[in-house]
Amino acid sequence: MTGKSNAAIRYTAMRLGIFAGCFLVVFTLVRLRWVPAGLGDANLAWVVLLALVLSAPLSFVLLRKQREDMGVQIAGRVAGAKERLAANRTQEDAADDAARAGS
Repeated sequence: MTGKSNAAIRYTAMRLGIFAGCFLVVFTLVRLRWVPAGLGDANLAWVVLLALVLSAPLSFVLLRKQREDMGVQIAGRVAGAKERLAANRTQEDAADDAARAGS
């Protein structure tokens, strides 16, 4: 397996890692009361929401190369699928023409 063959898995894992890191930082800041703890029982939802808001731009900036690698990998797979579909279509047309010529 080459380095580019699992680009989507690597990108997803790194994105989850950034979110987990942001979650831990926000959770710690809430526990230390440096950041408001939310309303009533909404503490965990507040922490998750803040972690999402922080991790999104960080992921966008820090994972640019991994996102580009994943895009190249997906584009290659789509091109290969299109080629296989075109080849199958050509085979079907040839079989249909042969069946019509035999009738």
